[in-house]
Amino acid sequence: MYNFAINLYSSAAKLDSLFNKKVKKMIVGQQACFETLRTKIEPDRRYLWFHAASLGEFEQGRPLMEYIRQAYPMYGILLTFFSPSGYEVRKNYEGADIVCYLPFDKPKLVRRFLDLAKPYMAFFIKYEFWKNYLDELHRRQVPTYSVSSIFRANQVFFKSYGKGYRQVLHNFDHLFVQNETSKDLLQGIGVTNVTVAGDTRFDRVQQIRQQAKELPLLEAFKQGKLTFVAGSSWQPDEDLFIEYFNHHPEVKLVIAPHVIGEDHLQQIISKVKGKVVRYTQATMENVQDARCLLIDCFGLLSSIYRYGEIAYIGGGFGTGIHNTVEAAVYGVPVIFGPNHQRFMEAKDLIACGGAFSVNDGNELNDLLDKLLSDSSFLQDTGRRAGSYVSSRIGATDIILKHIKGLL
Repeated sequence: MYNFAINLYSSAAKLDSLFNKKVKKMIVGQQACFETLRTKIEPDRRYLWFHAASLGEFEQGRPLMEYIRQAYPMYGILLTFFSPSGYEVRKNYEGADIVCYLPFDKPKLVRRFLDLAKPYMAFFIKYEFWKNYLDELHRRQVPTYSVSSIFRANQVFFKSYGKGYRQVLHNFDHLFVQNETSKDLLQGIGVTNVTVAGDTRFDRVQQIRQQAKELPLLEAFKQGKLTFVAGSSWQPDEDLFIEYFNHHPEVKLVIAPHVIGEDHLQQIISKVKGKVVRYTQATMENVQDARCLLIDCFGLLSSIYRYGEIAYIGGGFGTGIHNTVEAAVYGVPVIFGPNHQRFMEAKDLIACGGAFSVNDGNELNDLLDKLLSDSSFLQDTGRRAGSYVSSRIGATDIILKHIKGLL
């Protein structure tokens, strides 16, 4: 049944690739991966294989990869992606020796991939449970780990009809999960080689904070005034907070939209009352009297959050919010829309008083009125957000202590 589903998925993807450029990149990349491995694998070197579905999972695995890279340079790092969203952004990542796509989980392709890669150890980040890869790694006695995984009762493993698929979890030598709930669920189905390590993403955002870029243009724009930073925003988010800040010219506004397309940028500019400067057109002179700084390029958001006193995370009025801890690490209160239930850190931030969810413009207005008028409330919520992140740093160390004996 599993192999039938994989074959069906593969056929559907190949058909879709005729019309979808993103899917076509994935199909072409999967086909090219074997030649990549054949030409780049050094026969006498041991490789540690890290697999991330996409960019978010890559960021979770990155602290572990980079520590091993620095402490154990004798090992090669093989990094694979399934999604073009991850591969196309990180295909030139210097922390890995080889970066390529992962072929579909078909037995023949799996054997071919592993025959070429010959991994010494394998790490699957968060939600990656490819049965044929894990079965074959287990058969070849390759130590295999699940990193920063999280389990919920509604997953197939814990359903009566999912008993046949549970065996895939026994292929892992160890599972490093994010919380006690995950550990309890796994133990309930007989999977006991589990450690609650937490989420390596917290280690990553701490690393980002320590390496954050100084941005003189942001300093010149801010000029010591209270600044609201909206990251990864979508149009429904922007309609709410732009309306509020059009009536509060005393506050500086930074918008880093999720979609950086010319039409979207022009829509934002048309909605903001006052001077808007695009980051790629900004100078030390023209930003000083700007009302809004519009970030029209990638790669800066994680550093930009450090210049805000309040952060807004987009996506909560759509399919789901983006990275909240990337902002919270700087000790600022975080705001987002209602669709955050799938994100443990968002719920935790709300519970500790470091974040707020709003359902509409009225709720956002009331919250911002309080944050802007009560400096003690603003500082206390920011402190709570920062403390939440700092208290959860250390997952990478826990994992390393467990695997060091094999390195």
